[in-house]
Amino acid sequence: MMKLHAAPLTALSFSCLFVLLLSILTVGFDDRLQADDPPLSLLKTALQQEQKPEEMKSLRVRAGAPFKIALFADLHFGENAWTDWGPQQDVNSVKVMSSVLDDESPDFVIYLGDVITANNIPIANASLYWDEAISPTRARGIPWASIFGNHDDAPFEWPLAWFSSPGIPPIHCPAPNASSCSGERYCSFGGTRRIELMKKEIENNLLTLSKTGPKDLWPSISNYVLQLSSSDDPESPVLFMYFFDSGGGSYPEVISNAQAEWFQHVSEEINPDSRVPEVVFWHIPSKAYKNVAPWLRIHKPCVGSINKEKVAAQEAELGIMDMLAKRSSVKAVFAGHNHGLDWCCPYKKLWLCYARHTGYGGYGNWRRGARILEINDQPFYIKSWIRMEDGDEHSQIILSP
Repeated sequence: MMKLHAAPLTALSFSCLFVLLLSILTVGFDDRLQADDPPLSLLKTALQQEQKPEEMKSLRVRAGAPFKIALFADLHFGENAWTDWGPQQDVNSVKVMSSVLDDESPDFVIYLGDVITANNIPIANASLYWDEAISPTRARGIPWASIFGNHDDAPFEWPLAWFSSPGIPPIHCPAPNASSCSGERYCSFGGTRRIELMKKEIENNLLTLSKTGPKDLWPSISNYVLQLSSSDDPESPVLFMYFFDSGGGSYPEVISNAQAEWFQHVSEEINPDSRVPEVVFWHIPSKAYKNVAPWLRIHKPCVGSINKEKVAAQEAELGIMDMLAKRSSVKAVFAGHNHGLDWCCPYKKLWLCYARHTGYGGYGNWRRGARILEINDQPFYIKSWIRMEDGDEHSQIILSP
């Protein structure tokens, strides 16, 4: 979730700002900005990479140590890119992630949506910003997975200020295989589609465990399952992690009935007796979050530190929460989207949790941080807490005995 920051426009030439920004972004990247949209064959090819249970990528608990996951939510890279304020927020967000990664040394990272603010990105290839957002994790050799939020493929929103003096900036795309702006081809303001963002992440990063989901769930993309395996036996699952695309941006904010049926089918196939614990990740909270949200202050059994806004939920509830609540193996759901909430509250037999606003992009001046999950194999438990960018730790909770 994002609210535009009312950053002041300076007298500095828009053209100079864009030239500088695009030059910096293109250095070191293999994927150059393209003026034309990718062919429809790209969409078809990527969607045909349907995930089957036997093809699930697996993570493994280290012997003698719990498995630790860091959740990075609402980074909003690329926001207000034409101002001095915008690029500095990306720098600050990298510092937050770096601090958390160095303090916690997680085994795995999950990017919980709104990785970028696509509606503020006036270049054809928004994956450049996406790549910048995952760079702190990649640089440390930590595997990760990502899901989409409502801003990751949102259409570009033309700033009203561009229609007054000095006018729309003359933004030019960089020439192929060059690190400086040249040529006469204007950048596209059409944005980068979900499937393109995911395909580029997968193709260009050996450490990513992200997947393009089953083609029959389109336009939803980031739907897949990852298995956490025992340190003793890679075939023995300790935890199943389900990732959902909760929509928004290019289509409604919803988890569809088809996604719910996909979960039911896959979960019954890979975990038929519900013996193995399961957790769920999506960006936009379900309507069930409204039912458990604390009033004003956070009191037990809820645990958290900020409760500064109302739950901004998905547009409809189409069956997924009923399915999750009926499965005894589902222990918790984790969402982002609301920057001013970081609580966990019980809902029937499971927990509904927020992450913590990680990025300096987006609305709100609350301190930044990340939710941490710790999964122990024997005996099994899930522990969670919030790690702040200044090193502070709070809101510890046991989510599963």
